[in-house]
Amino acid sequence: MRRNSLIAIVILGASCLAGGFLGTTLQADAERPEDELRTFSRVLALVEDNYIGETDSREMVKNAILGMLRSLDPHSNYLDPESFTEMRDEQRGRFSGLGIQIAKRGRDKPLTIIAPIDDTPAARANLQAGDVIFKIEGEETIELTVQDAVRRLKGDKGTKVTVTIKRPGLAEMFDVTLVRDDIPINSLRVAYMLDDTTGFLRLSNFTSTTARELDEAMARLDQQGMQRLVLDLRGNPGGLLEQAVQVSERFIEGGKLLVYTRGRVPEADEDYVARDGVERVEYPLIVLVDHSSASASEIVSGAIQDHDRGLVVGQPTFGKGLVQRVIPLRDGGALAVTTAKYYTPSGRLIQRDYTDLDHYYFDEPSDDPANPYSGFAIDPEDVDALANREVFYTASGRTVYGGGGITPDYLVKSPRGSKLFSRMFRENAFFDFAVQYAAAHPDLERGFRPAERFVADFKSFLAKRGFEYSEEEFADDAAMIAIRARAQVSRVRWGADEESRVLAEGDPVVQKALTLFDEANRLAQAGRRGTPGSENDRAELVGSPVSSPQ
Repeated sequence: MRRNSLIAIVILGASCLAGGFLGTTLQADAERPEDELRTFSRVLALVEDNYIGETDSREMVKNAILGMLRSLDPHSNYLDPESFTEMRDEQRGRFSGLGIQIAKRGRDKPLTIIAPIDDTPAARANLQAGDVIFKIEGEETIELTVQDAVRRLKGDKGTKVTVTIKRPGLAEMFDVTLVRDDIPINSLRVAYMLDDTTGFLRLSNFTSTTARELDEAMARLDQQGMQRLVLDLRGNPGGLLEQAVQVSERFIEGGKLLVYTRGRVPEADEDYVARDGVERVEYPLIVLVDHSSASASEIVSGAIQDHDRGLVVGQPTFGKGLVQRVIPLRDGGALAVTTAKYYTPSGRLIQRDYTDLDHYYFDEPSDDPANPYSGFAIDPEDVDALANREVFYTASGRTVYGGGGITPDYLVKSPRGSKLFSRMFRENAFFDFAVQYAAAHPDLERGFRPAERFVADFKSFLAKRGFEYSEEEFADDAAMIAIRARAQVSRVRWGADEESRVLAEGDPVVQKALTLFDEANRLAQAGRRGTPGSENDRAELVGSPVSSPQ
């Protein structure tokens, strides 16, 4: 029975397994895939029969598949059935559950509701930010991870789950029974007016509903007087390519190339062109990016930059330009295999080098303010660095560079805060203070400007919970701490839009964007006259550069 089980496992993975990771002695005469599979089967059987400890054939085969795929590139991957289901839920933009955002700040910390989602079972049951989920169906949650808790709270639509809530300010815990319902997974995190004429939209990812959400939000902001737009893609890891194309064509006129893919097989080659008949936005545009902006985010920002439709501001993007095809497997999982690379309209390859995976995943642009162009950014005066980068041109003739990611037109670093500031986050100080402060001040109004007592109240809160710090440390980050605490109170009381509006006041990337709309408008007009391309296409491009990356 064990041998039959082994054969079934090997057959299941036959399309994925290959030699190359086995020793040379075992590989002798293994010139065909069938020989390599026999060798793999033999090694697996020998390990099962001879290894000193307990073995799990399925787990070993799974790990072998993962190892094989990781040897190809960073993004080819095997998804187990649970991961594949979660990915499809996210891409569809909907799952069945309660509608709450939850967090756990440490292994011994309680499972806490960060925010209920509007018009969901959690919101209708009046669950609140700061509520602790003490039990799920009578089982205490202190030992659960967030992932374990999510799996218990999710379920089929119409089924029930009972949670025991411990609410700040109430002595007694209470039970709430909720009926699971369809929960939207919104790509659009915030949408509001920064001032009388400036709209602000933040997309957190690209799912099947992203373009529709964007249309609905822009229609709302149009009614509020929007005449210019900041599109925030910071921290957006990407998602569906088709949605990146649809978002791009909201800003770029019909018939223009938005992105193209090229692979080893002809089916992987696609040109994505903005369609005619799509309702487009004409007002000036600024796009915000950072090192966590990847994949679909880079498609959008790259298309806008290449066509000079707007200015890109922030930090260099991640540089993920590999396209994966997801192939379902019989075990309920799926294979995500890289089939193509994608390129911006000018011909820039977005994917950066991944020969060193530690560098690929963990290195970030320098925090040295004296050298803001280190890391993945390009210093326009660094001749040696530019000599190794392929040159491309935007529609107006501006110079941009290939070799990975999107370098912003204006490089602006976001402040990260000190160790004290980070520790306040890790220990949930801002959130816990906000919950108490909002409860103690029921008459707060949107946009409130706290009195001098606000910072003193925060310090008093820190003292009561035994949070130690020096006055010198606090003074160094006093402005950032105050604005974060006020933003968190606004989030608890009025939601994510109000939190983002407060944070924008101290965000140097947003504040820089607000100074660039005149330039963005001039650039968009100049870009209409040309076509982006490479050095070989230079003769087709028009005029001299309007501006160069700063």
